[in-house]
Amino acid sequence: MMEKWNNDLYNNLKFNNMIWSISWKNIWRNKVRSTVVITAIALGLTAGIFSSAFFTGMVNQRIKQAISNEISSIQIHDPKFKETTEMVNYMANAPEISDKILKMDNIAGISNRIIIYSMVSSAETAAGVKITGIDPNRESQVTGISSKIVDGKYFEGVSRNPVVIGKKLAEKLKVKVRSKIVVTIQDLDKNIIGGAFRVAGIYETPNTGFDESNVFVKSSDLLSLTGLPPGAAHEIAILINDNDLAFSIDQEIKIMFPDREVLNWKEISPEMSYMTEAMGLYNYIFIIIILFALLFGIINTMLMVVLERRKEIGMLLAIGMARLKIFVMVMVETVLLSLTGGLVGILLGGLIAKHFETNAIDLSMWAEGYSQLGYDTLVYTSIEAEQYAVIAIMVVMTGIIAAIYPAYKALKYDPAEALRIE
Repeated sequence: MMEKWNNDLYNNLKFNNMIWSISWKNIWRNKVRSTVVITAIALGLTAGIFSSAFFTGMVNQRIKQAISNEISSIQIHDPKFKETTEMVNYMANAPEISDKILKMDNIAGISNRIIIYSMVSSAETAAGVKITGIDPNRESQVTGISSKIVDGKYFEGVSRNPVVIGKKLAEKLKVKVRSKIVVTIQDLDKNIIGGAFRVAGIYETPNTGFDESNVFVKSSDLLSLTGLPPGAAHEIAILINDNDLAFSIDQEIKIMFPDREVLNWKEISPEMSYMTEAMGLYNYIFIIIILFALLFGIINTMLMVVLERRKEIGMLLAIGMARLKIFVMVMVETVLLSLTGGLVGILLGGLIAKHFETNAIDLSMWAEGYSQLGYDTLVYTSIEAEQYAVIAIMVVMTGIIAAIYPAYKALKYDPAEALRIE
């Protein structure tokens, strides 16, 4: 009994090895047709992988830009401030909170801010803006505005009431470095007051919408203008060394300060959170659409193969080869054909994506449109290693699905009729 079982096992292993060998040789019986199919699969997947890497890189850069220039990793507010944005909803103990957080691990920088939504005007026109009062040294550790100065200097060169504004806002107000602008705000007593500021520097980020609506002044100047007490802040912005840690660090801060509203970057900007979660799904949907289109080409090719080899298949059936083995042989051929094209496509797509990880794709000819949406015109591709494995599995599944109908057609052949075909 054991000897029979060993013989059956040996025969099965021998058959399996033979099937893979024969199937691989069968693919190349018609080199032109197989090469065309493999090339189509490879080019489709190359385009799919590169597109996925391109859009993923674009989204990752947008998120990185938003965190480093606009929103930071974590923000702390009075619970009522985000809802009302009123000046009276400030934190009187902001310095104490900041000092405690600075002692935590993985904190790259922290900045206390005074936030006022109001008007700025020049001799030419006026605009509604967000006025942020900051400590320039601390703010430069949290955001990259200090490195985005394109004209003038970052709070230098102006002795009294310096202001840093965006390039888009400077164009709108028709001002330049050392021009005077007037900030109109409401103090704690509800009185409308105006303060004269002089432009020290003009910054430019990839987000023109941000540049047009954000003005930075020294918090000490804003405190004296509004009547807020020393140490008051509406917002504490925190930059984390690794933004993936923001979701655990914000929980620690919530425990430390339960009476404050603590938000990580996904909570501050839900659209960023949506882009992060949706991009992976969109990439896989895009690859599925490509494979679905290739599926019909593979099915058509294998049906032609089965039709051309009808007499050969009939002969195998006539000498006693099991129909299941015929089915397996056609399935293996299709999977090998798909997998060959898939691996070539994954390799080419991966190499191209890898190249553009360090060599930016320049989209400066569409700079105006991209900057309005907040996207950088120099895009670096990005793709996770696990995506390659998932795509390879998807290619194999495509091959299996494509093989079912041709293999089923091969099973339906009658050996006697097949052998009569000339």
